[in-house]
Amino acid sequence: MAAQRHRPRRGLPFVLSVCCASAAALVMAGCASTRGLAPEGHPIEADSLASSRSLGAPALSDAAFPAQDWWNALGDPQLDALIREALQDSPSLAAADARLRQAQAQAGLADAARKPTLGASAQETAVQLPETLAPAPLGGDLQASTVLMLDFKWSPDLWGGKRAKYEAAVGQARAAQVDAQAARLALSSNVARSYVALAQAYEMLDVAQREQARASRLRDLSRQRVDAGLDNQLQLRQSESTIAMATQQGQAARQQIEALQNALAALLGKGPDRGLDITRPRLLDAPSPAVPAVLPSELLGHRADVVAARWRVEAASRGIDASKAAFKPSINLNALVGLASAGLSDLFSSDALLGFGGPAISLPIFDGGALRSQLAKSDADYDLAVAGYNQALVAALHEVTDAVQAARSLDAQIASATQARDAAESALKLADTRYQAGLGTQLDVLSAQRPLLQLEQQLAALRARRYAATVDLDRALGGGLAPVGRDAAAEPDSNPDLAGAPTP
Repeated sequence: MAAQRHRPRRGLPFVLSVCCASAAALVMAGCASTRGLAPEGHPIEADSLASSRSLGAPALSDAAFPAQDWWNALGDPQLDALIREALQDSPSLAAADARLRQAQAQAGLADAARKPTLGASAQETAVQLPETLAPAPLGGDLQASTVLMLDFKWSPDLWGGKRAKYEAAVGQARAAQVDAQAARLALSSNVARSYVALAQAYEMLDVAQREQARASRLRDLSRQRVDAGLDNQLQLRQSESTIAMATQQGQAARQQIEALQNALAALLGKGPDRGLDITRPRLLDAPSPAVPAVLPSELLGHRADVVAARWRVEAASRGIDASKAAFKPSINLNALVGLASAGLSDLFSSDALLGFGGPAISLPIFDGGALRSQLAKSDADYDLAVAGYNQALVAALHEVTDAVQAARSLDAQIASATQARDAAESALKLADTRYQAGLGTQLDVLSAQRPLLQLEQQLAALRARRYAATVDLDRALGGGLAPVGRDAAAEPDSNPDLAGAPTP
């Protein structure tokens, strides 16, 4: 009894000691400080990038952004079918889709880290100590035990660090989603550009064949005049040389056609024989360049690279929040509840109950500068994301302006080249008529024929470049990407499905 009277009372002193230790730890936690660390980058305001004078009043209009099937504007059903086939079957999209699934899985892991976990286990063990180590009855006797256990763990997100990590992962997943859309836009644009080049190659073949036909007529006429003694062999040989040159140009055009058919087959994800089934393009229209008057601000929601870069800025911002939360105390709740017995008969008795649990507080005090370095890295990641976003926005406006100015200039060049071609064609007809009437020489005909060939080749190239400018403008304006709002970054839980991305 006397021993019980003098037994120390540990309750209150123990609580006081724990509180004092916690307070001291909180004070010492000030050693791990965020002081002096902050990102330096600032996203550009889109409307601060003036572009109205460069785009010009005729280009800015109430035009809508391109539709998802923007290639229909070129008016060729075969091109429509080829792009649909490429978007469905091309293996080049597999990597972008895999990166999207990877980012979505990473977001799922970050979400799971915020939630409590409960695990169950069952274990049957046996142990026998040798009598040389422990005398009987412990030694030499096989001891068996059965344990059933439930393990509960949860770390409450007191400072929002885990949610910030989750939101950062969601931002990266949405960026990967838009990257997958960008891959589809790039593929469809490459198919359209290769198709335009195929149309140009066919036009160059037509030019070579027309030149060969003109030179053949001139050769026949020269042979008749040589046979009649009106001309010498020089004019005949010049005509034959012109035919050979036109034949070589036709062969080069055919080789280009075959190469482009093979390239299109590869873009479709098919073998080269698929390209042999692609017939001559029938491009009907190259629309006049027009961009929405809401540029540049509305471009933010339509350009895949700009949208993806914006999501990465949002993700990097959440990464800073997560790094800052690591400076603060954390609480871990852990509980083990189970049954343990030396035999199955006693496993479910009241005496077999096993339990352990309680909260644990972790405080960063001295960590060798790891937390500050992690925050500095997060700040740098944010600055890199901001720089990437700013560059993407500037590049987007640059590409839109280039495409508009190129289309406008090419329209003027095509008009001038067409007039020059018509005049050269009239001059050739006149020179040919005079030559057949004996009033002119073959040299006059050859001199008139040469600029016509050059102008027809130039027109074919200009028309191809004009179609390409249409493709470039539609791609620069986003290629039908649906706008993505900022509210999704603020509340990722309201948008759990990241897989339903519209495809350009």
